[in-house]
Amino acid sequence: MFTHEQIASFSDLEHRLYNYVIKHIDQVIYMRIRDLANETHVSTTTILRFCQKLDCDGFSEFKVKLKMYKEKQTDQQSIISGDTSLTEFLERTLTQDFQEKIETIASVLAEAKRVVFIGIGSSGILAEYGSRYFSGLKKFAFYIKDPFMPIHEQYIEESVTIVLSVSGETESTLNQVNQFKQEGSTIVSITNHADSSLAKLSDYHLAYYVSNEFLNHTNLTTQIPVVYLLERLAKATYQRMDV
Repeated sequence: MFTHEQIASFSDLEHRLYNYVIKHIDQVIYMRIRDLANETHVSTTTILRFCQKLDCDGFSEFKVKLKMYKEKQTDQQSIISGDTSLTEFLERTLTQDFQEKIETIASVLAEAKRVVFIGIGSSGILAEYGSRYFSGLKKFAFYIKDPFMPIHEQYIEESVTIVLSVSGETESTLNQVNQFKQEGSTIVSITNHADSSLAKLSDYHLAYYVSNEFLNHTNLTTQIPVVYLLERLAKATYQRMDV
């Protein structure tokens, strides 16, 4: 509801109003405009101008949007027990189809000259872990955590790129994958859903399907399935390598 651009456009009085609203959402959604004006020591005109900057036609619409914003924040702050999601994931990985998919990808990885890992945020941390794990099993691998790093053909010649992304919709990651794909790298993606844009761009894809978790806009979706998939792929790849 409150974007960076909107907050940057506030005057000093509007910033005072914004700070009060954020700290007293439960009270503001039931206030009259004159009550809010008295509490914040600003005019009703200032409040209406504040509402307009938030794309609201008036104070009534602002209170409706504020209530929806509060409910959304409450939903995002609920922490889910990961036991059920993890159990369901492990049950899915034991199916023959899923294991055959892993074995197929491992065969491709075994033939590759190098393996490149990419990801940002928590996925970038796991990309580093994946490259280290593969290297420990005698498969040359490295990771790139900067989505804007210049890529040259010689870096990814005869390579397989493993892309990690929870949503599969991060724009900078998608742009990077397009560049790798155009340079001839085989794309393997690991995301939470098979219908993501990243999955559709990939030559091979693994989805782990666990419940999304957010706290204060931070994505806290469990990454245990990703660790399992990386280690499973690395070991299956090693078994196919001529070492």
